[in-house]
Amino acid sequence: MDKKGYTIGKVAARSGVKVPTIRFYEQIGLIREPERTENQRREYGAEDIKRLSFIRHARDLGFEINDIRELLAMTETPNASCHEADSIARRHLDEIEDRIERLSALRDELRRMVTECDHGRLCECRVIQILEDHSQCGHEHDHPAQTLK
Repeated sequence: MDKKGYTIGKVAARSGVKVPTIRFYEQIGLIREPERTENQRREYGAEDIKRLSFIRHARDLGFEINDIRELLAMTETPNASCHEADSIARRHLDEIEDRIERLSALRDELRRMVTECDHGRLCECRVIQILEDHSQCGHEHDHPAQTLK
């Protein structure tokens, strides 16, 4: 049985989810709207804390709200195959690996820009030259670059 009686503040503290975020999750149907006491205070249970902790952990891992919604729906059918959950996680992993690849390319380009800069005068600055002539990105570095006027 689900113990009741937790205030939204206690639920926030126990789940690690901020109060405005809890209200947002209620609005979008990610968690149920809680019962209200006679004085109209929200009253949450242990299952609400468990669900919010699940959501927080999934968000920390970068899962989108729709994926979390699907994963939560799967938890309501305990004997279901985990194939669908695995597919969601694999798709998310692919997206993260793609993002890492793009960030690595960005890091390499910035590193190259900084390395080529000899800290001389601005009109000779490789960072400025490369930014002015985007065609130099990832290509040979002997293209003439325009300088700031």
